[in-house]
Amino acid sequence: MAWIWMLSAAGAMLMLLWAISIGRILSSPASSCVPPSPPFLPPLRGGRRSRNVLLVVAHPDDESMFFAPTILFLKANGHSIHILCISQGNADGLGNTRKEELYHACDTLKIPREQVIVLDHSKLQDGFLEKWDHGLLAEHTLEQVQLWDIDTIVTFDSYGVSGHPNHQDVHHGICKFLHENGQGNIEAWELASLNILRKYSGPVDIWLSSLISSSSSKRPIYTLVNSSPSRSYQSMAAHKSQWVWYRRLFVMFSSYTYINMLQKV
Repeated sequence: MAWIWMLSAAGAMLMLLWAISIGRILSSPASSCVPPSPPFLPPLRGGRRSRNVLLVVAHPDDESMFFAPTILFLKANGHSIHILCISQGNADGLGNTRKEELYHACDTLKIPREQVIVLDHSKLQDGFLEKWDHGLLAEHTLEQVQLWDIDTIVTFDSYGVSGHPNHQDVHHGICKFLHENGQGNIEAWELASLNILRKYSGPVDIWLSSLISSSSSKRPIYTLVNSSPSRSYQSMAAHKSQWVWYRRLFVMFSSYTYINMLQKV
């Protein structure tokens, strides 16, 4: 019976740690960032404080499932957000539906619809077996950068959070864009992929992510804290065709609902 007692004690400790962690997150300022200094996205030359940020994702719902803390931080600090979604997410034949759901999610996140672009290119279709052309991705990125005078890009890292090949191709497409067009005028950040324990630790990961961000000296890393996790739920729920039971559990237990750790590309 000792093992039952030990499991009960471990469960109680985990619940306590979860409660403490969510308490820290909910008590954070709306625009909380670790480390606070040097600041994340400081004023540009000429003193302009607001940035024109392009978030590049692979599918409708990526923005809510993975990047909500980043979006809410940027909005709270007065930055203008544009979204380039590379596909309609048509792997199951729901492309048009998912495109409309993305617009509804962006309404929840207060991103104007005219600042949301969803591509439907024959060579950039949703699917695990679809190989996306990195040069084509770079071309579409350049088009949006020039159209909206973009100075900052946010996207996936090389693993792509879930390991989805489309996510990974988006990362490599952005890297190709940066290589071909130079990084002098564009600041690029990638969402750090976490191991499975951290990924499903919910708000608990705030402690380790904050420690890593505060102690990083070689590569700029910031942890953006979502003080309103309910906004993540609301925006993801707008993707009604995807709001099935296992994604509801994902949003509840995923650390990406509560914090984003961004590192410089």
